[in-house]
This record gives sequence, structure tokens and C-alpha cells, in this order.
Amino acid sequence: MGCSKTQTQEDSEFNQCNEERSLCLHSFSDLSHVSAATFMYLLKDCYLYGTDKATPKFKILQLQVKRVLNNDPQPGPFTYVVQCMYIVPLLGKTHAEGFSHMLISSLRHLKSVESVQKDFLDAKHLAARLILDIVASIVPHEERILIKLLEAYDIELRDMADALYGSELGDEDLVKAKEHLKQYVQCLMESESYVTAVNLITRFSIQCYDESFLTKLIENNHLEAAEKWAVFMGNEMICLIIQTYLDIKMLKRANELVKQHDLTEKFPDVNYLYKESVLKKLAEKGCWDIAEVRAKKETKLMEYLVYLAMEAGYMEKVEELCQRYSLEGYVNSLGNHKHQRYLSYINICSPAVPEEICCGSDYLDLKELILEDIIWVDEIDGLLNSISYIEACKIIGVDCEWKPNFEKGSKPNKVSIIQIASDKKAFIFDLIKLYEDDPKVLDSCFRRIMCSSNILKLGYNLQCDLHQLSQSYGELKCFQSYEMLLDIQKLFKGTTGGLSGLSKKILGAGLNKTRRNSNWEQRPLTQNQKEYAALDAVVLVHIFHHVKGQPQFGVTEGCKVEWKSHIVSRVKNSRSTLRF
Repeated sequence: MGCSKTQTQEDSEFNQCNEERSLCLHSFSDLSHVSAATFMYLLKDCYLYGTDKATPKFKILQLQVKRVLNNDPQPGPFTYVVQCMYIVPLLGKTHAEGFSHMLISSLRHLKSVESVQKDFLDAKHLAARLILDIVASIVPHEERILIKLLEAYDIELRDMADALYGSELGDEDLVKAKEHLKQYVQCLMESESYVTAVNLITRFSIQCYDESFLTKLIENNHLEAAEKWAVFMGNEMICLIIQTYLDIKMLKRANELVKQHDLTEKFPDVNYLYKESVLKKLAEKGCWDIAEVRAKKETKLMEYLVYLAMEAGYMEKVEELCQRYSLEGYVNSLGNHKHQRYLSYINICSPAVPEEICCGSDYLDLKELILEDIIWVDEIDGLLNSISYIEACKIIGVDCEWKPNFEKGSKPNKVSIIQIASDKKAFIFDLIKLYEDDPKVLDSCFRRIMCSSNILKLGYNLQCDLHQLSQSYGELKCFQSYEMLLDIQKLFKGTTGGLSGLSKKILGAGLNKTRRNSNWEQRPLTQNQKEYAALDAVVLVHIFHHVKGQPQFGVTEGCKVEWKSHIVSRVKNSRSTLRF
């Protein structure tokens, strides 16, 4: 009996659950007899009892609401949503804004449906009344929701006057309605709700502020609102905001406004100043090759790029640009100090002077590391020969490069090259070409290196490089498993300045990183790019020798670090620590 009673109780609860679910489904499939209050409480229950996380649940419900508003809500979907908007605040602050957004955005696709046009026009009066209730704090909705209602129902000044004073409207009623809204705008300004204030000002053509309002918007970083208000006020205010942007060095926005409103004659230099600012930012990031492309062979911009290179002390780039674009005359015109710097560089790097002193003492040079050869590998035969040499090494440095991508939201470019170096030779592998030629051989060769327990592989921030390699060449298994990896960065956590800073600390000279953000997809790579890439790999080996207590270069004694416990391996997503 006890068993039977328990079973009966469970069946009853199960049936009740099914009945509630059926009621909900039935309500959503036919809204003709479902009140706005019932609909909103059912919607809240669906959200609360959903098993997904908040964002997926919200998206699913949004699609559901979009569908059910076609299921004959009375008297129509636009009126029905206004009724729901009065109910939403009763569901609690936690859900109010989300459900409000869900309802209003679901109306967007219905605006073009002919069968609901009458309801749309009828609902405008109710929506205007709701907006007035929000303004009067009778119905507690966020300001963002108020703006969405204005847009969704295309509320105009006449609709607001109709809600305030009735359908028989005269001109004086429109004036009074505007004054009513103006008072609300002033309240918004006092509470620093500038964006909402601008939306109301521009929608209802409320003339109530001068240029000090523009300054206040910009100072509070409401730039889009400032531009919207300036456009509403007319050409004079647009010119003022452009000049303000120029004064505070916001050249991109100034340039966009000049183009949008055809004001080039009034601001002839803005476009050039903006291009100069772009080049300067790229130069500051070390993206000289990208800056050169952006200059697009415009002589004035190329001259400015030469100037930036001279200011940065990047004389190699100065010489390169001068030769490529015949800009020696420009360098001569820069004045004695800069001209002498350029001449000194040319004299130092001339064939009559030993190449050993071409690089300043601040930076480490490959020749100081006695590197015998840099080998470029872009064919399968060369790959096989190189791997055979590397397999005989006990310790190698590993690094990789890819073309930088500075567009927001875009994916990083594919890894272009991978450098592997012993203390005597550096190999630079053209991954893009080798992968195109024979991905299977490439995978096999690099697995022999990456998964070898006989070779200690050194890197700097190696996990980042391996992640990028896996993302770039996901079909290859060679970058997903490895053995005997040592990330040098983890041995010196307090060191600043990246690999260059570490090299300065351990070997007495840093690395010249001006080529870091160059175009690594161009072929052929320049000799400078090859030397930069090779140095990043070979310096790891020399730093490691010092870490092991073999300071070969007579600098920075007393830097011994316990390193064996930092060696890691990964095979099929499982990690383990290997110790010698």
C-alpha cells in the first residue's frame, strides 16, 4: 500500500507538471484569450524553470516571443506589447529590463506586416501614454527602454500631445507638449542622463541648449550623443565639434565628420593630420612595414615616416625608405643634427668599416653569438635535411612569427614562420608554403622534433606560440603534443621587458624589436627579418647555458636558477612534469 501510495503521488505530480507545461504551450500557440498579465507570468516561469544558462535561455525565449506575437494577441501585437510593458515592472527588477527589451525587439519584424498596420497606428497613442507614465515615474522603466519605445512605435510630438491633451489638437497643444518634454529633458540633464536627453531633444526638436552643452557631452565621453546633437543643431555646431576634436587630438572622429558632411574645404588638413596620426601610432607599436603600406607612396606621408624613424633612432629604416622612395633630399633638409645622425649611420655601415660595429652596443648582435648560418627552408628536401640536423641537437630554441592584425574583432593571421636554432645554426621554416606543399611530411617532421624526449626545446611565452600554431594548423598533430619543453619566461618571473629585457639582464644587451610587427607573410623576407627571427631563437639557447651555470659571455654572474622542475610535456591533452 505504501508503495502504491507513493507511486500515486509521483504520478499526480508528474501529471500536474505535464498539465502546467501543456497550459503554457497552449497559451503560447493561441494568444486570443490570454491576457497580457497571464502571458508575462508564463514567460517568467519559462525563464525561471529553464535548465540552460541565462544568455541561451534569453535567446530562446526571444525567438519564442517573436513567433507567438503572430498568434492572434488581442487586439493586436503592438497594443498587446504596450499592455505587457505595464506588467513587466511587477515581475521584479532582476527581469524587468531583459523582458522589456525582449518584447520591444520582437516587434521589429512586424512593422512591415500589412495586417497589423491598424493596430500599430492605434497603439501609438497607448505607447505615448506609457512613455509619459515612465517620465512621471508612475511606471518604473529604465531610460534605455524609454528610448526603445520611442523608436519602436515611431513616436512623434503629435502623438505625445495627443496623449497629453486629447485628439482635438491645435498648434498651442503642440507647443505645450514640447514644453512638457523640455522640462523632462532638463531633469535628465540635472541627473546627468545626457544620452537620453539628446535622444529626446533630437526626436522632438527641442531647442534648449548652447555650445556649453556640447562641451559637457564631450567631457563626459558621450561622443556619439555629442555628434548626434551637433548634427541636429546644424552646420555651425558640426564645425564646432570638429574643431573641438582637433584641439583634443581626436583626429579619427574629426576626419569622419569632415567626410560625412562634406566639409573638406573648411578643414582641408584634417585628412592628412589623421593619416599622420595613424602612422605615428603604428610606428610606436613597431609596425613600420604596415605604416609604410598605409602611407601608400604619398610623398609627404613617406617623409613623415622617415622623420618618425629618425626620431626613434631606427636608422636602418631611414636608409631603406630613402633608397626605396628617393627621399635623400628630405633627410638633407631636416637640419644639421638629424642629418649628421643619418650620415653617421651611413658611414658606420659602409663596407669600409667592420660590420661588427654596425649595431649599437645597446642591442645584441648575431655576430656576438658566433652563429655560423641562417638557413631558409621552404622545400620538402630542405625540411628533411634540416630535421635530421636538429634531431642530433640536445638543446634548441623555438620561436615563431606571424603578420600582425590590428583590426578589432578579427582573427589573428596564420603563423608564417617557425624558427628553430641550436647555438651554431638557425633554421627558418616557411610554414605557409611547406603546409601547402605536403602537410603530411611537415606534420611527421615536426612531430619528430616536438615529441622527442632527447631534445630540450626552449621558448619564451611558449604556450602562446603553441596555441597560435594549433589555431593556424589545426589538422597537424605536431603542435598539439610535445615533450621536454622549457619556457624560459617562467624562470624569471620578475624580469620586465620581455625576451629583450631578459637578454639585457642575462647577456648584457637587449634585442632590437623594431622588426617584431613587420609583414612576415611577404616573400622573400628581408635579410633583417631573417636575422631578427634567427636571433629570437638562438638567444634562448645562450640564455639557457647561462642559467645552467655556464656564463659563456662574462656577464651577470650569480643568476643560477633551478630549471629542471619547469620542464613540461603534453600528450593527448594530459599534462605531466618531467624531471631530469
